[in-house]
Amino acid sequence: MALTKAAHRFQDLVEAATAVFIAQGYRRTQIEDVARAMGVAKGTVYLYVQSKAALFDLALRCADMPRPLAVPGALPRRTPPAGAALRYVAARIAEADPAAPVLAAARRRVPEVEDEFAGLVRGLYAVMTRHRTSIKLVDRCAADYPDLARLWFARGREALVTAVARYLETRIRQQQIRRVPDVMVAARLIVETVVFWAVHRHWDPAPQPFDPTVAEDTIVQLLVDGLVARRRP
Repeated sequence: MALTKAAHRFQDLVEAATAVFIAQGYRRTQIEDVARAMGVAKGTVYLYVQSKAALFDLALRCADMPRPLAVPGALPRRTPPAGAALRYVAARIAEADPAAPVLAAARRRVPEVEDEFAGLVRGLYAVMTRHRTSIKLVDRCAADYPDLARLWFARGREALVTAVARYLETRIRQQQIRRVPDVMVAARLIVETVVFWAVHRHWDPAPQPFDPTVAEDTIVQLLVDGLVARRRP
């Protein structure tokens, strides 16, 4: 179905704002930068959003929505109340909650850990892939937004790393995962490896061509082979 001119312009705004916030961070980004990226006058942006805060809130909420985007009924979008973006990010973290299946796995005993561990890695990969634009946007802008940084790193990354570490500790005690010098380092390695390939590589300034499915399979195989203590013959 063909998009109207207004719908095209709205989607262009969201894409341009997202790209500029990711490239420059929250503090350095100005409305003029987004207008320039769209190829329009600054005033055109203000037809859609009231302020930079409203633009960032819009980019966050639309980051991983299916395209094409529908044009909201009420424009321009008003500057959100203080803390609105934080509440939205907190709700999204709680909704996705990649730590939940990892913690659930740590509470049960399995005869063979290989398939379980591979499944957990693939599950993390799927969540990160599905939310990659919002993850990149928040991660890039957190340094300029202290409250967002505290939320993102404590309830997002650190909660996930801690959950993976607890899973590893449980399976190490059961002699199903190899002993490692530092479990938290191993957990961070797993999380950061998945995050790079599922999220950050999409913004690699010098990307190398590869098949995404083969890349995921390679990551899973390397992590399983490196950490699973006992393999089926």
